Amino acid sequence: MTQLSRGLGLWAGIAINVANVIGTGVFLKTRVMTCNVDDPMIVMLVWLAAGLLVLAGAFCYAELASMMPAAGGDYVFLQRAYGRATGFLYGWTVFAIMKTGSQAALAVGFAIFLNTALGGALDGVWLTVPLGDGVEVRGLTVVALLALWVVTLLNCASVAATGGAATVLTVLKVLTVIGIGVGAFVLGSGDLSHFTQSASGASCEGVQASAIGGLAGIGAAMLGALWAYDGWNNVAPLCGEVKDPQRNLPRMFIWGTLLVIVLYVGVNAAYFYVLSPQQIGSVSATSSVATEVLATFAGPLAVSLMAAGLMMSSLGSLHASVLANSRVPYAMAQDGMFFKPLAKVSERSRVPVNAVLAQCGWASVLAISGTYDTLTDSVVFASWLFYALSAGAVIIFRHREPDLHRPFRTWGYPYTPVIFVIVSVALLLSALIATPQQALLGLGVILLGVPFYLYWSRRPTNGVKE
Repeated sequence: MTQLSRGLGLWAGIAINVANVIGTGVFLKTRVMTCNVDDPMIVMLVWLAAGLLVLAGAFCYAELASMMPAAGGDYVFLQRAYGRATGFLYGWTVFAIMKTGSQAALAVGFAIFLNTALGGALDGVWLTVPLGDGVEVRGLTVVALLALWVVTLLNCASVAATGGAATVLTVLKVLTVIGIGVGAFVLGSGDLSHFTQSASGASCEGVQASAIGGLAGIGAAMLGALWAYDGWNNVAPLCGEVKDPQRNLPRMFIWGTLLVIVLYVGVNAAYFYVLSPQQIGSVSATSSVATEVLATFAGPLAVSLMAAGLMMSSLGSLHASVLANSRVPYAMAQDGMFFKPLAKVSERSRVPVNAVLAQCGWASVLAISGTYDTLTDSVVFASWLFYALSAGAVIIFRHREPDLHRPFRTWGYPYTPVIFVIVSVALLLSALIATPQQALLGLGVILLGVPFYLYWSRRPTNGVKE
């Protein structure tokens, strides 16, 4: 059987990790976070603290990935540490909503930002299909599906080609963040006293009163920052396609995360240099802090420029997500725990084309239905549950398999994985208390996979691995 090709180099891997992280959060979240905690310096510290937490996770994943450089990432780690059921439930959640829902949201986001740049040309119903009472086809939905399928078809090419595309998109995305930050400091009119001012009196449109001030505010701000950092582990499913994995995988996780931390802290410093906390907290919910900062030195072009930047950022994240996360259903099918055709690798491109197309098909259904928005809010809870389990696997393997070759050993062990797990559990408990419906829905999505696990685990096949 045709196998995956190790065609992904160091810089392409770093680009994929960075592209998965930098979406729209860094442009949109600072307004809400400023309202949450009232103090610019605390906002900056939250961005840094969230980054350091993610870096601790990156150290853990670097050890796991260099030990087990096989396609599937967390699916492989969790299956080996906790058993087939845990690995399957992770893969089920990834395919059912965690990553496909994110891809649907990114595709719709791309369409929305394109619509802004085109002055609303995609608004309204383009046609009505005569089924039942009539099915309305909206312009935004059509463009979202086109974006999703174009990116998917691109990902059916060789991993080296798709890695190259990811590198180009990531460079453009990073330059956008740097351009806003440098432009703010060099061309904008700022004031360092903003860092010592309060957001008191800001309108804080749409921010819940219960999430303003105190520990609740800090917790809400932390969750916002972690949402912006999400995707930091998404190179893991590509472990089976990385060149010299024992050497390159740790660098991909750690260098990529460090780059994002520097960019996030730097651009937020630029935001507060140009705008006061009160101005940031009063930015309209339909705009973004980045747009308002850009307007101070780009004038009336700011909205169009920011729409273009957000459009490119969404497209880059979509491309990287489709590339990385299609390897999870592929790995499951290889083990006989998912549809067998998804284990097939193209002889020409050495890519699991069926898995890529199946992922796109389900993401398209979610994009059309609109249910991704409700469900993706809930799987933030599920994501951090699996992150904690993967970090905990480092400790399990150290005790269960102490002689296993470890090309990279987690810095600060055992404190690094222990701290990561403790903070992750604290975040899970906080989410369970603050937003019980979303947290329980996230658990529900995971548990829906149990009947499917029972079905696949009892099938007579042992998988298709050679």
